[in-house]
Amino acid sequence: MSSLRTVLNESLIIHPPGFYIIGFETFSYISVYIIFLAFVYVVTLVFNILLIYIIARNHCLHTPKFLAVVNLAVIDVILNTSTIPSMIKTFLFKANFIPFNLCLLQMFMYYTFGVLESYALAILAYDRLIAICFPLRHNSINTMRSMSCIVGLTWCYALGVNAFSIVIMTRLSFCNSVRVFSYFCDYAPVFRLACNDYTLQVSVASASSMVNLMGPFTFIILSYVSILVTVFRMKSLSSRMKALATCIEHLVLVAVFYLPLFSIFLMGLYVRSIDPDQRVLSLSLASCIPPCINSIVYSLKTKEIKTRALALVHRVKSSP
Repeated sequence: MSSLRTVLNESLIIHPPGFYIIGFETFSYISVYIIFLAFVYVVTLVFNILLIYIIARNHCLHTPKFLAVVNLAVIDVILNTSTIPSMIKTFLFKANFIPFNLCLLQMFMYYTFGVLESYALAILAYDRLIAICFPLRHNSINTMRSMSCIVGLTWCYALGVNAFSIVIMTRLSFCNSVRVFSYFCDYAPVFRLACNDYTLQVSVASASSMVNLMGPFTFIILSYVSILVTVFRMKSLSSRMKALATCIEHLVLVAVFYLPLFSIFLMGLYVRSIDPDQRVLSLSLASCIPPCINSIVYSLKTKEIKTRALALVHRVKSSP
């Protein structure tokens, strides 16, 4: 096997020209599934770009809440772009080789924007928490400047953490297999192919998964506990229903993102033998479907977005 060799700390580091992605080896309907994901990708692009366009063009929507929505929409587009086009190339056109540096880039993009997705949902929970629990101080606490700072900090954090994760991958030698059993150049399946010690990579992956999934999820749960306490203190039933109605779209997004991930994790713990193709299929659905659903939910469930989307459609139809 031809390889690129570099010397690091007086030890030989062997980097292969690239890897072969070999997921779905026994999956009979892979072509149908990839065509379905291509449709998911088109819907993701159309609805998220429409969402971003509507919010950008309407100054009355330039609020902290819709800044958080735009942040989520941008993340969704990039997250699905990091995997679905390469899956189409790999499994539909049977071109499953990915160069080493491109593999690291895909790994970096996927995990960076996966982390950002988790924190984006926590930011939206923060917006609902301030709006419902501190209504009189909402405009002074949750300003465009403070929301911009929060969004910016999450981006800096995600970029920094995942840059470190990728840098330590370059310390591994790959002198045996270069076959990655996954639907993309995945972190854990790649480092397990290394022929030198990958304890550091295991520790970083485990810690990152716990902090970046459980941290935002815990914050979301605590936010909704506070919201429910505040709502049930309201004297008017109509006020309670109105407050809870503003949280519906966000709760749907949280369920769509976290429930599949936690289900796969629990299956891995308690189900002894899981078919490898079923695991890859479940993981790919869990990562590709939420970015598609997020924009649809916000477009259909948010009155301000739906009104302006309908007005845009009427304007397009009436134009000569």
